[in-house]
Amino acid sequence: MRLVVSWLREFVDVTASAEDIAEKISLRGFEVAGIETVDGDSVIDFEITANRPDCLSVLGLAREVATAYALPLRLPSREAGAAIPMQPLAVGDNEVSVGPSPSWMAARLHAAGVRPISAIVDITNYVNIEIGQPMHAFDLARLAGAELRARRAKPGETIRTLDGVDRTLDSEMLVIADRDRAQAVAGVMGGAASEVSSATKLIAFESAYFKPASVRRTSKKLNLKTEASTRFERGADIGVQVAAIERAVALMTAIGAGTPVGPIVDRYARQRAPRSIHLRRDRLTALLGAAVPDTDVARILTGLGLDVTATPDGWNIIAPTFRVDLLREADMIEEVGRHFGFDHLPATFPPMVAPAPAPDARIRRDHMIRRVATGAGFSEAVTFGFIEAKAAEAFPPVSNPAVSAFGSFVRIANPLTAKYDTLRPSLLPGLVDAVAHNRRHGRRDVRLFEIGTRFSRDGETRGAAAAWTGAGNDPHWSAPVRDVDFFDAKGLAEAIGLAVDVPLQFDHLRAPFLAAGQAASIVAADGPARGSVLGLVGQIAPALADARGLPRQDRLFVLELNLDALDAARVGRSESIQSPPRYPFVVRDLSIVVADALPAAIIRGTMHTAAHGAPAPLAAIDVFDRYQGKGVPEGSLSLSLRLTFQAADRTLTDAEVQHSVDTILAALVREHGAVQR
Repeated sequence: MRLVVSWLREFVDVTASAEDIAEKISLRGFEVAGIETVDGDSVIDFEITANRPDCLSVLGLAREVATAYALPLRLPSREAGAAIPMQPLAVGDNEVSVGPSPSWMAARLHAAGVRPISAIVDITNYVNIEIGQPMHAFDLARLAGAELRARRAKPGETIRTLDGVDRTLDSEMLVIADRDRAQAVAGVMGGAASEVSSATKLIAFESAYFKPASVRRTSKKLNLKTEASTRFERGADIGVQVAAIERAVALMTAIGAGTPVGPIVDRYARQRAPRSIHLRRDRLTALLGAAVPDTDVARILTGLGLDVTATPDGWNIIAPTFRVDLLREADMIEEVGRHFGFDHLPATFPPMVAPAPAPDARIRRDHMIRRVATGAGFSEAVTFGFIEAKAAEAFPPVSNPAVSAFGSFVRIANPLTAKYDTLRPSLLPGLVDAVAHNRRHGRRDVRLFEIGTRFSRDGETRGAAAAWTGAGNDPHWSAPVRDVDFFDAKGLAEAIGLAVDVPLQFDHLRAPFLAAGQAASIVAADGPARGSVLGLVGQIAPALADARGLPRQDRLFVLELNLDALDAARVGRSESIQSPPRYPFVVRDLSIVVADALPAAIIRGTMHTAAHGAPAPLAAIDVFDRYQGKGVPEGSLSLSLRLTFQAADRTLTDAEVQHSVDTILAALVREHGAVQR
């Protein structure tokens, strides 16, 4: 809402600067979007929340300013209108001479962000901005039967609106019609057939109240947002319709644009009584945490346009019809608090009547994962929970890679756009798109992670995901920069598992969105959930990466963990303390040739199993070389392993160590057809 300060001063004798007014009103709950000068006049742009439609007007904000500065409020003049009660549907006939509006009116409308058109049209816009009541002017000569009525549109009925677009209506939409056809979409926009033109001699001003839900539904179906619909769909004042026509007639007479020739026709079948609310003094003090003097309470509420009557325990208050947000006692307390000043309330801690509950273990878990990821050089991303269906289909559930139908995902019934029509089943679509966005803007090395909720028809799960492309190590003069690979992503998963006390192992995985041979499922290696799948890690398939906007040469590695499953797989951390080994260790190197499709984890498992019960205990296995090429048969590879043996109670002999090495080698030959090099 653009508030023209000179316009404001017609209602409140405030001498403060625009900056001071903006600061004072912002402390009362109205965000200031900006302050500017238009044609020498100061304009304050306020962001009005949806529950305060009364402040989508100069008069509404003037009430706030008058109360904030403890000044009286002057209401707009309606002297040219008939003195009848204000009721919600009214029409008045007037003889007019259509021409440009005076410069002062055009300047104010321009400063308020409204384009001046002609005197009559500008008057309706002026009243709308001034008191918040949308109006419309019809060319009476172009109405069939010289009548106006509110009715439902006929199925398939069409109307050309003032923007020149032919629109098809349905029976759920309300229209303002003459005897034969619709002349306006009620609460949204007028029709071109009865538009005021330079030839117009006789007009009818129309001012009405419409149910917010009806206008909101119509506006959305027609994809038509206007100044009128913005006010009606939030809740207009049901008691100001005749006053709006009286104000319009007064302006029309004042600027010489026309004179009234007929009475105001008013139709209001069931009048809505103002809401009565009781405010207790004790409740006011308890909720604000401080006592507010009775005089201040009465001054604030009266200044805001409320009718206040003192009672022994507080006040009886009549909320006017323009305050659609005042429904209960707490709303009154908020009004008092806003204008008394929350900054005047003492800062006190609430009394502790019970010990604070233990923090949720999931908070600590998420914190640990964030520490690990940021320590590894990742930045946290926050992506949308809504994604496009095409992106969701690209990441089907791994448990059933064939699933790609919409039925497996949660569709949104009323999406804002087609790009946000599905709840994300995975965190990966959003992260992949975020990486692509960074790459398009010139960043070569991108490391992102996210902790968030995934959705399926079975419910919600909490997940953690990461995406990594570019360099696998930080640039430094001591070593060349290498590209990230599968083992970097796997190492991040292992670091997360170590931080949350879940030992992990990795099994072969085929997933349609991951590159073949560069993917693994993450499995609990021990504990109560041993063998359960916790997530996945791998390289995004090149075709998918290209489809999501990544450069063709990029290799993008991702991982995703189910944090709910990770919690269930946690192994209790041992608090025992062991002394350092007293006896020396012995190292042996072993080189073998095995099939290149054989996972290293299986080789390790075979070696540990074979070493169990051997004379020399196997303490550690390290792979220090991997070779494919000349001298190694096709389909095979050479692995060089470093075996560390150590006993806790004695010094091992060469014979014991050699016996253990022979036992391990025999198991590798027997189980995997390994050949020693």
